[in-house]
Amino acid sequence: MDFRSLIVIMMSAVLVNNYVLRKFLGVCPFLGVSKDIDSSVGMGLAVTFVMLIAALVTWPIQTFLLSPNGLGFMQTVVFILVIATVVQVVEIVLKKYIPSLYDSLGVYLPLMTTNCAVLAVTISNISNELNFAEALVNALGSGLGFFLAMVLFTSVRGQTEAADPPESFKGMPITLISAAILSMAFFAFEGVIENLLG
Repeated sequence: MDFRSLIVIMMSAVLVNNYVLRKFLGVCPFLGVSKDIDSSVGMGLAVTFVMLIAALVTWPIQTFLLSPNGLGFMQTVVFILVIATVVQVVEIVLKKYIPSLYDSLGVYLPLMTTNCAVLAVTISNISNELNFAEALVNALGSGLGFFLAMVLFTSVRGQTEAADPPESFKGMPITLISAAILSMAFFAFEGVIENLLG
């Protein structure tokens, strides 16, 4: 394992394989919390933290407990329990130390427990046979990709709400169209990372 491969994993997770804009996972908080920048930044940081801690805990569980004992079929259940525990800890910390962010995230914070993007990162670390360092870099990059998507979409959404679209496009239709255009922009990164570092 060299530093270059870690950079490729990180940049691929952020830009090329962005879980929200390329794989369309974690769209519920993406659409629900992206109305103001403070909530978007808070949710992006919270998801990044949860992804990183979940990868930190699930990789050793899979490698040293589930796989050696033939319990691979329990992977999804165990990973969801780990993610739920991490989210509960994040929720308690935010409620105690940053109550304004806790209030602004609302129902989307507990929904992070079932955020398929967080679960997908932990499972893809195992299915792609990443080692521990690569799994952590992938989780961090995936979280930063989620954060980037949230912040970019918040500014795009602010522009579309300030505009005056036709009545039939107001609200959720223009939001979904904006998300689709932003998603298409991320498709342009296909192959760029490997060519730059290759």
